[in-house]
Amino acid sequence: MADLPIETIFEILTRVPAKVVGRSKSVCKEWYALLSTRDFIRVHCSRSLVSSNQRVLLIDDLTCSVHPIIFQSYDYGPRSIVTLPFDHQNNDVSILSHLNGLLCVCLNHTNELLLWNPTTTAFKRLSTPDSLGIYKNNLNAIGLYADDADDYKVLHIKRRCSVYEGYVYSRELNFWRNIPFLTRQEYLSPNFYWSPGTFCGGTLYFTLCECWVGGTNVVICFDINTEQFKEISFPPVPSTGFVQGVLVNVKNELHMFATTGWFEITIDLWTLKDDYWIKVLSCPLIPPISLSLWGDITHYVTNGNWFVTTKLGKLFTIEMDTKPFEILYPVTWFRGYKGAVFVETVVSPSI
Repeated sequence: MADLPIETIFEILTRVPAKVVGRSKSVCKEWYALLSTRDFIRVHCSRSLVSSNQRVLLIDDLTCSVHPIIFQSYDYGPRSIVTLPFDHQNNDVSILSHLNGLLCVCLNHTNELLLWNPTTTAFKRLSTPDSLGIYKNNLNAIGLYADDADDYKVLHIKRRCSVYEGYVYSRELNFWRNIPFLTRQEYLSPNFYWSPGTFCGGTLYFTLCECWVGGTNVVICFDINTEQFKEISFPPVPSTGFVQGVLVNVKNELHMFATTGWFEITIDLWTLKDDYWIKVLSCPLIPPISLSLWGDITHYVTNGNWFVTTKLGKLFTIEMDTKPFEILYPVTWFRGYKGAVFVETVVSPSI
C-alpha cells in the first residue's frame, strides 16, 4: 500500500475494524498522523456504526468481559476478558451512558465520572477538585452527546435538596460549565427516577418516572443547540401498575419500549413524531414474572422480529410488520452484572 495515494489509503482504512486501525498506527509516521486526524476518526466512526460492530460489555465482581452479538442465533458470542485500565474496587463500576464507542462510567467507591473507550482502553477522568464530575446514584442523571463541531459532551443533571442543577462537560475544552435547568418542584422528590439520556436528532431524551403505582411519568428533552429543556408527555400507557420506559435511537428516530403492569406485564413499542407518541405495535400479555426481573428486561429487534429477554432467557418473540431494522438495546444495569452495548470505534475520550 506504500505506493497508493493518501486518499485511497484513507478510504481503505476508514472501513477496517477499530482494532486494526490501532495496529496500523505503528506502520509508519505518516499513517500514525493520518489515523490520528479528526477527519479520519469522524469518517471511521460513521462507517463503524453497524450491527456487526456492536459489542456487549458485562461487568461482575470478578470479571469484565466483552461479547460479540450473533444476530443469526440472537445470542452473545464467546467472551473476551477486559482489564479495566483505571483504579477500581472489585469492578464496582456503573455504566451510565454510551455513544459512538465511548462509555461514561462512574467509579462507585469515589463517585468519579470517567469517559472510557473499551476498544482502545483510553480513558479520561472528569472529576475536578471543586466536586464537579461527581455522580450520586439515584439522584443524578447523565447523557452523552456530540455537537455539530464533533465535540463530545456530557450532560450532568444534579438533584439537590431544593434545586436541580445542570452541568455540561466539553471534551474539546476539558471543562465543566453550569447551564440553567428549570423543571417542576415536585420532580425534586426522591420518588422520581431518571433514566440515562438517549441522544437522537440533536436532542437528549430522559424518562422521569415516579416509582409507585399511578405515579407521574414524563419525558424530559434537552436541545443540544439551544441548551434548553422542555417536557413532553409519556405515551398513554395504563397507570394501574408499575411503569418503565426504555428509550432507544433507531436510525435517528426515537423509540420507547413502554412496560406496564402488576402481575401480568404489557410491553408496547412507540415512536416519537413531532413530540407525540405513535404506537408501533403491542405484544401479548407476558405471564407473571418476578418483580426482580423487571429491571432485567432487554429488548432487541432484528430482521423483523422483536425479542424480549431477561438474563434467564427469552420471554417471547413477536413478528413485526414494520420495515426490518437491526438494533440491540440491553438495559444498562443487569442484576448481578453491569453492562452496556457499545460500538467498536477509535473515538478518543480526550483531545
